[in-house]
Amino acid sequence: MATLRDIRQRIRSVQSTQKITRAMKLVAAAKLRRAQERILAARPYSDKMDTVLASLALRADRSAHPLLVERAGNRRVLVVIAADRGLCGAFNSNILRHSLEWLRRQGEAEVALTLIVVGRKARDFYRRRPFTVRATYLNFFDRLAYEHGAEIGQELVQAYAEEEADEVHLCYNEFKSAAAQRVTVTRLLPIAPLPVPEGEAVVDFLYEPSEAVILNRLLPKHIEVQIYRALLESLAAEYGARMTAMENATRNAAEMIEVLTIAFNKARQERITKELLEVVAGAEALRATG
Repeated sequence: MATLRDIRQRIRSVQSTQKITRAMKLVAAAKLRRAQERILAARPYSDKMDTVLASLALRADRSAHPLLVERAGNRRVLVVIAADRGLCGAFNSNILRHSLEWLRRQGEAEVALTLIVVGRKARDFYRRRPFTVRATYLNFFDRLAYEHGAEIGQELVQAYAEEEADEVHLCYNEFKSAAAQRVTVTRLLPIAPLPVPEGEAVVDFLYEPSEAVILNRLLPKHIEVQIYRALLESLAAEYGARMTAMENATRNAAEMIEVLTIAFNKARQERITKELLEVVAGAEALRATG
């Protein structure tokens, strides 16, 4: 049975842990607010660019640019975006499990798979598994900028343009709210054309200065923007998951402290009762001998 000293030490230990989790929750909440503002500002531009480029892909000659070319090959690249750190609930495990399931489904279709991993958790997870990792990107979420999305985007554009990949897919946690994230897998390359309602005519654009110049500038930029948006989504989702996890940990610590306090009071009461019984028994013994 635990002694009063043991229980008191456990209470102090849990209280120290509770202070840490409460501080981590406040830090995550502050970072989440900034990350949420960034993703809410980036979404309209990203969505509109996606619509414009899909419309352009519908009207342009598919052979006019390598990023528009549909290939019949079976080489696919998956970009997996996870976090550099843990202590964020099921954030990392959800994205890694979902990406692994996707990879296994592709493997069943005899598809040649290559990975680009973002974040230490994704790197550590896939380095122990039999998948080819083309590139690894670490330690930039604390200072995330557009240049990081551009760097990954240029890697993907180069791989597709040089026909090292026939499809490129993106797997990341989409930010829904502080308590909810949704794992999303989207096809990034080749750029899909905009769906056309049945019976509607497709009218081509007039290009100025030229179709080739516009495609060469906009299509790689589009890939960079979509990667950057996915990084922002993942960052906001990570902070939301960490804030929620630390709030739950703080609440659990409070419940544990309450249970330990009850156990401490019960053990102290039993000790006091035992000492009183010993005093009464001693008094009775003295009275009997006197």
